[in-house]
Amino acid sequence: MTLDQILFYAFAGLALASALVVIAQRNPIYSAFALIVTLCSLSGIYGLLGSPFIAVLQIIVYAGAIMVLFLFVLMLLRVGPEEEGRGEGRAMKGVALALAALFVLQAGTVIAGAGVASGPEAYDASTRKLAELLFSPTFVYAFEAAAVLILSALVGAAVLAKRDF
Repeated sequence: MTLDQILFYAFAGLALASALVVIAQRNPIYSAFALIVTLCSLSGIYGLLGSPFIAVLQIIVYAGAIMVLFLFVLMLLRVGPEEEGRGEGRAMKGVALALAALFVLQAGTVIAGAGVASGPEAYDASTRKLAELLFSPTFVYAFEAAAVLILSALVGAAVLAKRDF
């Protein structure tokens, strides 16, 4: 195994483990910190794949700005650890397990049918290609919809944060 492969598997394992902590953790603050570790691990994977621009954006935008906003909102709302329910969530746990099984099935199908590309043309994520793809007629509506979604989330957070004390 080469050093790149060892680092890839280390980052992937760390990302998977911290993503599981995000889901399993009952304290939302610890869950947010685990999400930061997941995002930083993904940044390492992007760096290994030869896309330093996306790797840096992953750290600055997601692990930096958005997670600071998440933590700010969590602390502002004084959200504590989740309390154990008295059986109200059994149906939701069943739905969650069914969706998880469906996801594992789909991921296995994709991985089994995927070919491995190699060479510099296999993964080209330059800044110019990314901008051309994002602002092309194909993805411009999705890009604008994401902007509206982020704006509505910001308005919702402001409404939730504005309480009478």
